[in-house]
Amino acid sequence: MYHLTVRDHIMIAHSFTSPTFGPAQALHGATYVVDVTLHRETLDDDDLVVDIGAASATLSAVLAEFNLSNLDDNPTLAGHNTTTEFMAGEIFRRMKQAIAAGRLGAGAAGLCRMRVQLSESHIAWAGYEAAL
Repeated sequence: MYHLTVRDHIMIAHSFTSPTFGPAQALHGATYVVDVTLHRETLDDDDLVVDIGAASATLSAVLAEFNLSNLDDNPTLAGHNTTTEFMAGEIFRRMKQAIAAGRLGAGAAGLCRMRVQLSESHIAWAGYEAAL
């Protein structure tokens, strides 16, 4: 299977609402390196998985909603602990919507799977992966 990965980052603030999180219940910050990997069985007519520029621009646009913000103030995330895992799923969902809207071009119709990984550091990361 062919794949292409694009990378960006976001800086956020948030807090958690469960005692499970101990001191992280208080407002704190995080910087995530965000990797989105797109998969397809065969390359498109231009021998691409998808246009890398379109994929990078789309990821950047998706992340703009979260970058340099307090996730606790985002109404679309209300009622959730914005854990690394949860945010990977949210970014996946928004990227999937962008693909369906044609923002990665016609060649994106051949995409079959996507993986979103958020790295908190060089030793800890989480993600979400599913078929498209």
